[in-house]
Amino acid sequence: MRILLIGSGGREHALAWALNALAGKEELFIAPGNAGTAEIGENTALDILDFPAVGKFVIDHRIELLVVGPEQPLVAGIRDYFEREEVLSKVPVFGPSAKGALLEGSKAFAKEFMKRHHIPTARYREITEENAEEGFAFMDTLSPPLVIKADGLAAGKGVLIINDHKKAREELQSVLSGRFGPAGRKVVIEEFLPGTEMSVFAFFDGSHYVLLPTAKDYKRIGEGDSGPNTGGMGAIAPVPFAGADLMRKVEERIVKPTVKGLISEGIDYRGIIYFGLMIVDEEPYVIEYNCRFGDPEAEVIIPLIRDDLPELIRQTALGRLDSSKALRFEGAAATVILASGGYPGNYEKGKPIRGLSEVNDSMVFHAGTRRDDTGQLISNGGRVLAVTSLAPTLAEALKTSLRNAERIEFEGKYFRRDIGQDVLK
Repeated sequence: MRILLIGSGGREHALAWALNALAGKEELFIAPGNAGTAEIGENTALDILDFPAVGKFVIDHRIELLVVGPEQPLVAGIRDYFEREEVLSKVPVFGPSAKGALLEGSKAFAKEFMKRHHIPTARYREITEENAEEGFAFMDTLSPPLVIKADGLAAGKGVLIINDHKKAREELQSVLSGRFGPAGRKVVIEEFLPGTEMSVFAFFDGSHYVLLPTAKDYKRIGEGDSGPNTGGMGAIAPVPFAGADLMRKVEERIVKPTVKGLISEGIDYRGIIYFGLMIVDEEPYVIEYNCRFGDPEAEVIIPLIRDDLPELIRQTALGRLDSSKALRFEGAAATVILASGGYPGNYEKGKPIRGLSEVNDSMVFHAGTRRDDTGQLISNGGRVLAVTSLAPTLAEALKTSLRNAERIEFEGKYFRRDIGQDVLK
């Protein structure tokens, strides 16, 4: 099967690794890809937001399945574009419509959707410059810390958690004044939920869903969950504390109402639904939706699945998912991200990467990498590599990933050594 995979990060390398079972190297195309995906399929320098160019590539290369990795083209409506164009309308697209992608593309839309369908979430207010005073008043009703979220897409960095009211007022004004660009023209102020985060993923084909293994990612740059938010510094799967009783609550109170809500509102959704949850005293609350695989959760979940993942992706895109089948997986997985020094602030690119040949018993997914003119592998982003290990236990998987993270070298390399340690205690 001839497949075009959209994206260039660690998530896309993990997806390419899985899709390789359905499409051989000559049949798998990645746009634009990275140095890791180039070893699995053929990278192509497409602008993923130029839908006519993507469509022409699909026609010229006889693509039979389009898999969309990142959120931007989904929010911008790539599925809608393919369905409008007669020559492209028969190509299955793995990813929701623009309306479905608003679950991630607009925090306000997501909160309103949860409210309509009685899905547990934190108290909130939707704020713009016009009603900023209402935002200040709502903040005064909350105990610190306070949560401020840019409404639109902000590359995973549009969430601020502030520990005092004075600072929160300043930060709210900063976001409304353009700190996150257009994404912050509207803001959601939320009540802080104290608890433990976890991620739940479901394939949804418009009618049926299948749950994937649970995961937990680590978003802050510093050990002990300190410092600014990043795109994610590591992940584990499955989550040790996600027992049968908790998962029953998640499915009954969150997954099923979300699916029923999408169906009842006539929202075309064929792809992944990501539920970012906070578990408070054994009770699950939604803190965010995503309309695609998480990153780095994709790098930890995908290798863990023992079923035919490419076929599940194809069935989801075609609307033929078998919801009676539970996914099989064994053991545990752990991913450690190697980041550039200075990330998520200013950092340098172009640092030679060495030591990949010394890695044993781990998979290394490329996130921000490329080859220079001499063929040398170099860094090309803030998050550079994801080291993933599988083992019978989480402790063993973490040990292997950390050992191999030490073996890879590039100038300024940084990684967290405490990934997963909180759930091992």
